[in-house]
Amino acid sequence: MAMEAVTSSKQTVLQCAGTGPSMSARIHPVVLFNICDSYVRRPDQAGRVIGTLLGSTSPDGTVEIKNSYVVPHNESADQVALDIDYHHNMFVSHQKVNPKEAIVGWFSTGFGVSGGSSLIHEFYSREVQNPIHLTVDTGFTNGEASIKAYVSVTLTLGDRQLAAHFQEIPLDLRLLEAERVGFDMLKNTSVEKIPNDLEGMESTMERLSTLINDVYRYVDDVVEGRVEGDNNIGRFIADALASLPKLSPAAFDKVFNDRIQDNLALVYLSSLTRTQLSIAEKLNTAAQIL
Repeated sequence: MAMEAVTSSKQTVLQCAGTGPSMSARIHPVVLFNICDSYVRRPDQAGRVIGTLLGSTSPDGTVEIKNSYVVPHNESADQVALDIDYHHNMFVSHQKVNPKEAIVGWFSTGFGVSGGSSLIHEFYSREVQNPIHLTVDTGFTNGEASIKAYVSVTLTLGDRQLAAHFQEIPLDLRLLEAERVGFDMLKNTSVEKIPNDLEGMESTMERLSTLINDVYRYVDDVVEGRVEGDNNIGRFIADALASLPKLSPAAFDKVFNDRIQDNLALVYLSSLTRTQLSIAEKLNTAAQIL
């Protein structure tokens, strides 16, 4: 296993709570689950888990973090050693599956930025320009799992480099509807079974109905003068209504019922396939006994 000793960790690290003016990050929930799972499965002697973040960067500077993988490392008081071969092999493997995902930074479990973080960040700065450093507090230091993203800015005095300045940037959790259903299930401590398509659709429709009722009550309160209206919320509601297709109730019922019938047909075909495979397996077992 090839390891690379990064360098000495005597470099001063400044942590800033401000936000960068032109850079932000969005993270998918699968990344958080990967990091937490890796932390639970870490070696006993490992104090923290580090790894690579994969995703893409939009023209406006928003970094979307879509995937991650752990990179083995050894860490002491004055140096950090990374398994570079493992990192490169994992990245090549991910590229074969998702060629559009590139390295966007690295993650670490623990609270905030430590002195050794500047060493690892220096390595990832050679992999990608201006990498993101994501920290996940799996130890619940302040009673919650703090999740923060940073970028590094070099502080200099003339030609002399003083410190690595880690500056916090805005971080949002991005959930697609399919991910939201799974995220809600995984948040529970115990789950009896994974919902099927129909149960997932029912849960989604119930959530949608609740949101529509909340919007209706808000609009009614604004019209009646009970609360002060917010222009931004009004624009969001107008954009949501404008994005809906103009369908009559009868046409909407037909589209919805057709979708339900398609789902029922898929459930029936999958059940029929499982039954056929079970019968074939039993017939094969009986033929071997005879």
